Amino acid sequence: MSRTMELGVHALEFDVALTADRRLVLTHDLTVSAVTSADRRPLHAGDPLYPYVGRPINTLTLAQLRTLDVGVRLPRHPDDPFALTQVAMPETRMPTLGAVLGLAGAYDAEGVRMHVELKSDPMRPELTADPELFTEMVIEELDRHGRLGNCAILSFDWRVIAHAAKIAPGTRRFALIELDTLHWNEGTVNGGDVPAAARDAGATTLSPEHVMVDESLMARASAAGLDVAVWTVNDRALGARMLDLGVAGIVTDYPDRMRELWRERGLELPEPVAPLKPVGV
Repeated sequence: MSRTMELGVHALEFDVALTADRRLVLTHDLTVSAVTSADRRPLHAGDPLYPYVGRPINTLTLAQLRTLDVGVRLPRHPDDPFALTQVAMPETRMPTLGAVLGLAGAYDAEGVRMHVELKSDPMRPELTADPELFTEMVIEELDRHGRLGNCAILSFDWRVIAHAAKIAPGTRRFALIELDTLHWNEGTVNGGDVPAAARDAGATTLSPEHVMVDESLMARASAAGLDVAVWTVNDRALGARMLDLGVAGIVTDYPDRMRELWRERGLELPEPVAPLKPVGV
């Protein structure tokens, strides 16, 4: 996170889930990942939930989750596509949303938007927090850190988007879509016009996987009055193609590559954030 802000980006995107004791933690998965997490010790002797790897996040407390090392990188196979984008940082603990927002505040990174994806799966309610409660807790935390005016709420579960539109209408709201989970919102998607359905659900931006982006989708998003922010684009040639199609934003694991593309296109580059000064300096 620090390196990314110091490089210069418009926004930081991270995923959050809710623990058993209602704490907001950063995690990509609704279960403790066996790829990016390793058990070190139980919270207390005889803990019946230990080992924690593989367990649902919402069945573990923050204290239990904080015993994990979440700075490991254990590829499932040699050609794991994320092996090069996620550098191991051993002895890292699972952070809370509040801690991350606090770090951004310490950097005085007011110009960097905080994009918070609420991990929610309507097909697996046993793993998922109540979407309205979850949304309210995230909005409250953003507001507590003075970030509500410069943030975005993201989710594949459009119930989150709808509730965010109701309780925080001034926020940006990204309706995430991919081919595998379009059926999650099939009750909302009427006649196959996904952008219009996302707008009606409360979205301000449509955020599709790059394989879905073509002239037809862009035209329908424009008709619905939605910007398009595409994910995840790590290749400059693909990024250029997305810009040619008219996307407003690109989500990437390699912001340095996209900065080069922005520079080539004459687009305004985000200013790097100054590094933190050592204590006492």
